[in-house]
Amino acid sequence: MPQQDGLQSGQDRIQLGARSAGLLYLFIIVLGLFGEAYVRASLVVPGNPAATAQRILDGAFLWRLEIAGQLVLLVCAVALTSLWYVLLRPVHRNLAVAVACFGLVSLAVESLCVLQLQAALDPLVNGGLARVASAEQRQAASYAAVIAHANTFGVALVFFGVQCLLVGHLIRKSTYLPALLGLAMQVVGACYLVNSFAKFIHPPLQDLLFPAILLPAFLGESAVCLWLLFKGVDETGWRGARSLQAA
Repeated sequence: MPQQDGLQSGQDRIQLGARSAGLLYLFIIVLGLFGEAYVRASLVVPGNPAATAQRILDGAFLWRLEIAGQLVLLVCAVALTSLWYVLLRPVHRNLAVAVACFGLVSLAVESLCVLQLQAALDPLVNGGLARVASAEQRQAASYAAVIAHANTFGVALVFFGVQCLLVGHLIRKSTYLPALLGLAMQVVGACYLVNSFAKFIHPPLQDLLFPAILLPAFLGESAVCLWLLFKGVDETGWRGARSLQAA
């Protein structure tokens, strides 16, 4: 009887982990869309530092809210990365470690993006800078930080894209998550990699692809998120895979 209770407890824990991963993924998606599709899309005017600076200054609270949201996103993403390791370790331990490593490097790079968001606001609201730099200089510094944010985020998505490819591979090889979800995650990874490399190798191509290329990524990530949140994993399959690896 105690053994059966322990088995049930283990199943409950892994299911809780899967559903927690889905909830964290949901937070990440919502916060990411808030920052990219709402805040920056409404405040950043491409190619116009003066207009961008004025919009950021007028919407300073919204900009600060995005910074706070991105910090929460990073915390959620670190937790999700650790849960990916737990969920996928029974398939292949070394590749699960690689998933964690690529994820953490991606987040380390992305954390610089938060500093750059703050750097875009500081020249516009810092009274000390206003005394030593012209309005045009402060607008240029703010816009340079906005561009640096976009470039840094593109680098972060390279590592995240590789992580998605690995996650997708492990899901496809698992016996406790649908292989179709694994394929979806690999499509997500491919979209992010193509978008980022196009940005750095041939920007006009990235301009042509964006934002359409991110639609499959959004759909794929949403599918994985909702599956984990509402269906979780097949506990029997996860336990069997773990037993085989331990044998």
